Amino acid sequence: MQLAQRCAFIPPGTCARENAMLPIRYLKIVLVAFAALMCLLYAAHNVVNAQAAYGFVAAVFSQADHAAYPASIFPAITTPAIVWAALVFICLLEFSAGLVAAKGAWDLWQARHEAAADFNAAKTWALAGLGLGIVVWFGLFTTLGGAGFQMWQTQLGSASLMGAFQYTLQLGVVLLFVNMYDS
Repeated sequence: MQLAQRCAFIPPGTCARENAMLPIRYLKIVLVAFAALMCLLYAAHNVVNAQAAYGFVAAVFSQADHAAYPASIFPAITTPAIVWAALVFICLLEFSAGLVAAKGAWDLWQARHEAAADFNAAKTWALAGLGLGIVVWFGLFTTLGGAGFQMWQTQLGSASLMGAFQYTLQLGVVLLFVNMYDS
């Protein structure tokens, strides 16, 4: 039952708390929508710049120019098919995170006037999309790329790690905010 319908049957003033939550709900929806857009834009840029993206992944996998820690527990990978597969996997995860978060934003939009329990239940896809984005930039870039392939040792790799940190932090903050219970 929508908020306006519920408020019509109960004493005046009782729905004030739920009406006060609407700006917070709108903010959550907008933040999830922007997170979805960010994931989709990065994925699209990787596709449009496929050769450059391939070159970056190839440089990280090859572990070229590693002076500080020249030996790594991860083997250098120079096989083009493996590098392309990794790039496709990255792009698919970025697109998936964006699409799942977009579905989550739509679900939240549809539930914006519903009861708190319904709005909270509508957060599932939004949280999944945000979490998947964190998996991409924390799991793949920071953990595997940064710690595993030691990409912090190159200028390009170091810049990418800073970006991955920013994206992880942004998505994490939005995830925590959206996950806050709406009463």
